[in-house]
Amino acid sequence: MKRRTLLGAGAAVGLGAAVGLKPDRGGVHSDYFLKLSSALDRAGLARPTLVIDKARLEANIDTLTAHLGQDYAYRVVAKSLPSLDLLDLVCKRANTRRLMMFHQPFLNLVAQQMPDSDLLLGKPMPVAAANRFFDHHRGSFDPARQLQWLLDSRERIAQYGELAKQRQLNMQVNLELDVGLHRGGFQDEAELAQALADIEAHPNLNWSGFMGYEPHVAKMPGVLGGPDKAFARAQARYEDFVRVAREQGYSIDGLTLNAAGSPTYQRYTGEQVATELAAGSALVKPTDFDLDSLFDHVPAAFIATPVIKSLPSARTPGIEGLARLQHWLDPNSRQAFFIYGGYWKALPESPPGLAYNSIYGRSTNQEMLTGSSRVQLQADDWVFLRPTQSEHVFLQFGDIVLYDQGDIVTNWPVFSQGA
Repeated sequence: MKRRTLLGAGAAVGLGAAVGLKPDRGGVHSDYFLKLSSALDRAGLARPTLVIDKARLEANIDTLTAHLGQDYAYRVVAKSLPSLDLLDLVCKRANTRRLMMFHQPFLNLVAQQMPDSDLLLGKPMPVAAANRFFDHHRGSFDPARQLQWLLDSRERIAQYGELAKQRQLNMQVNLELDVGLHRGGFQDEAELAQALADIEAHPNLNWSGFMGYEPHVAKMPGVLGGPDKAFARAQARYEDFVRVAREQGYSIDGLTLNAAGSPTYQRYTGEQVATELAAGSALVKPTDFDLDSLFDHVPAAFIATPVIKSLPSARTPGIEGLARLQHWLDPNSRQAFFIYGGYWKALPESPPGLAYNSIYGRSTNQEMLTGSSRVQLQADDWVFLRPTQSEHVFLQFGDIVLYDQGDIVTNWPVFSQGA
């Protein structure tokens, strides 16, 4: 190579580095996604679809239950797995009937369709929602024994006490504790002692335990002490509240002392005061849960959607003349792929190198993804994205499809938001 050619190439590279020239991240589907694409084609699907990989799901369940061992009971977080069939598989594999519920229509559905379940509310409900639950409750599920309402204040205790009195019900109530998240719940020991006395004064209410949720632990920065210190503080606060209850003369034996969540469940070693741990998202592992604390869990849920249009050059309206410069600065912006649907809480997963175009904008109808010349996608090929979370996202595609041993084997209806 001639010296001036070499110097010219070096200058171009230097200029590219100075202005932010990006490496080519493009590629093609791995064998896994090629097989999944073929399975979707054989199933005759041609629309945005939420896919769950059964083998990966079961591996995550086994990982979770192995960590819990005999030290803690497992409560399945239903909002993260919003399908009766999905919950049934998880409960059977994990050998549990404990679920955590967050939405009144879902609560009614699960109580009717899973009548042997043990349900704990994961957030305080307006008393009108509790009233509506009883208006619509049908079946053999016994709320007095199998349902715990979560209460976060003395005002709610009074409201629920009045509801129980009016309807002549016995209601179990679990108290939400603030162990560091600061999203409500009891944080003052004296107020908690008075709350327990309030429950005692309502003959139709029965105190069933505590819930202390600490998702902030996993993301606590080192400058503030890091996750280890935050977890220790949360456990100390939980133990303080349990001590208050004991000092008031209450027995803790047999109560539901709920804690954890997907980001923190593996921190529990059997030495903590909690009797059960809750998790849901860890079983399908959306991208928000790509955490060190879940390193041994694998992604088990994907959004699959067809390519509608494959264009050899990505161009932005009004600045078409800058397309070549854009492609040079970022080779991953070279091609444009418009997909069926879009604007989900999700990140492109396969083929590698796809990205949203912030200049072109987002769309729920035909989302643009860009990629380098290494991305080989034609119209009707499949693109795969990973949800950033499972709650709500799982409800946007109609039936979930289950992928197992190279084929789509069944469809699972999801919950309905209203009833």
